[in-house]
Formats: sequence, C-alpha cells, structure tokens
Amino acid sequence: MKSSCILVDKNEILVEYASAARRQEPGDKYEINVTYSGSVDYLLSKRQLTLYPETFIFLNPGTPYTRTIDATLPVDSLSLRFDPEFCQDFERVLRMKQHQLLDNPEGGAGLPKTFADGIYPLQGDLRYTLRHLKKHISAGNLHPLLLGEYLNHCLLNCYGMYDTEIRDRADALGFLAGSTRDEILRRLSIAKDYIISNYNKDICLEDIAHAACLSVNHFMRTFKQAYRQSPHQFLTSVRLKQAKFLLKNTDYPVNEIVDIVGFECASSFIRLFRNSFKVTPGQYR
Repeated sequence: MKSSCILVDKNEILVEYASAARRQEPGDKYEINVTYSGSVDYLLSKRQLTLYPETFIFLNPGTPYTRTIDATLPVDSLSLRFDPEFCQDFERVLRMKQHQLLDNPEGGAGLPKTFADGIYPLQGDLRYTLRHLKKHISAGNLHPLLLGEYLNHCLLNCYGMYDTEIRDRADALGFLAGSTRDEILRRLSIAKDYIISNYNKDICLEDIAHAACLSVNHFMRTFKQAYRQSPHQFLTSVRLKQAKFLLKNTDYPVNEIVDIVGFECASSFIRLFRNSFKVTPGQYR
C-alpha cells in the first residue's frame, strides 16, 4: 500500500495505491474523488456508492463516510479535499465585480454552488485537469503554487459542469414547483448513483425506484424528463463507457469484458458498441 497526503494551504491532495484499505472520514471538506483503476466503495450513512474509472464522487462538508478498497489488484485513486473557506472565497471571486473585490478584498464571502453528494461523469476539462495534476504528482512536481493552480482549475471545471448536471436537469422539470422539483432531483440523483454503483449487476426498476423512494412509474417518467433517456438507456450507456475503459486499459478478452460490465451476450454487446461509437470493440482496442 502506498499513500501520501499533500497539503496545499488548507486543502489536501490524497494519492493512494492499494489493494486493501479502509478508513472513516469526518467529511469536513468539499471532496472530489476519482479512481484510475479498480473500484472504491463509499458508505454515506445508509447509502452505498461505488466509484469506478471515468466517474468521480463529489462530497460536501458534513458528510461523514467510510471508504473501503478490497481488490485483487491495486486500486489507483486520487482525492482532492477543499477547505470550505477556500471554496467560499472562490465563489465570491467568481460572483463579484472587480471593483467590489478591490473595495472589499476579504469580505462578503459567497456560498459555493450546491452539488448533491453523489457520482458524476468524469469528462471534459475536469478529466484533463485531474490527469495532468496526477502526472505532476507522480513526477515529483509538488510546488505549492503549481498544485494550487490545478486545484483552482478543478473547481472552475466543476462549476462549468454545474450547468449540465444540475441546472439543465432542473430546467427539464421546470413545470414543477421549486421545492417539489428540488426533491425529485435529489431522489433521481440517488437513483442515478444506484444505477452507476450497480451497473454490472442484474438490477431491476423496482430496486432503483425503491432506492430513490419513488414509485416505478413516477421514477421512469421523471428520470426520462430530467436525463433525456430512459433508465435502461442510461444503464446501457454506463456499461458501454466502462467497456471502453477496459478495452483501452486492460488485456481482458472481449468475452470477459462482456461479463464484467453486465451484458448478457457478446453479439448484443458488439452491436450496441458499434451503433454507439461507430467502431467495433476490436477496432477500438
């Protein structure tokens, strides 16, 4: 097991390479958690999340959790922990005009945008920034100014993702009253996390709806409105993305990948893969 914690002012960067690890965290910071191989289990109160490559888990202060790694091969993970005051100042600088910042350089702290605790797609600028941050750390480039710039960029990337993952979904349910819409989005986020955490298992609509405390029909209708695809389409897209990762980053045969990601047969997987990405799994590899 290899683990190191790098302090950047009041923020922390935790790098870990381990096949077995378990620890309880107080959850007193904003967190971005990613893994580049294997999976990591998070227990948030009674809610179980599983982190896989190509996704990240965002956690808010006040979310204590237990983090567990139990794997045959080492899991390569990275966690960024942002001090709440740092995030408040970051939000203030984004919101206020230049002359306001000059007149009041340390006052009027803003509140960070509200992200629900949960799993989000690791893509775009955030994926690029985190990968380059990890390369610098692996190479021993640990200058606080350099790492601080990357932490700042990661927050910027998260705020850019906010419009797609939060605001657009809320707009899709805009016909609902504000408090009702927020509660449905919260429950749909739990359902989405349940699908991602259990994507390689034989899950059914009743299981997902139960996790979100929604009836099956209510869940299916509102999920499609918010995510612009059915739960089954969403599950299929998660499986295909994980298959892409395994094709590029492992030597597993295609038939084994089919089993790992939860597809029933190789022929249907190959057809879906080709229809989605315009290449066969073999050509992609």
